[in-house]
Amino acid sequence: MAEERRTRARKSSTPSTRRPSSTRGPEYAAGAACRSLQRLIGHPTEGVSAVRRNDDGWCVVVDVLELPRIPDTTSLLASYEVQVDQEGELMEYRRVRRYRRGSADE
Repeated sequence: MAEERRTRARKSSTPSTRRPSSTRGPEYAAGAACRSLQRLIGHPTEGVSAVRRNDDGWCVVVDVLELPRIPDTTSLLASYEVQVDQEGELMEYRRVRRYRRGSADE
């Protein structure tokens, strides 16, 4: 009886809605970029501003808290462009912008 229930449960799940485990999407690339960058530069990541697929993998723009200040709106942040390959391995990174938390884009 229990065996029948398990069989029915398996049949009801649709494999087309599941993503194969070997496929690494933008979420995986963003997480890998944040972890690698944080280990390298020693500053905490604040979030991801952009993820873009390229020929070799992914380009991820990661926002980092470089200098915490009080009040928080005067803290210095930076945006880093991080290149990771299809497997999430860091290929290169560079800082592309530094700004105060309270400042708006131009």
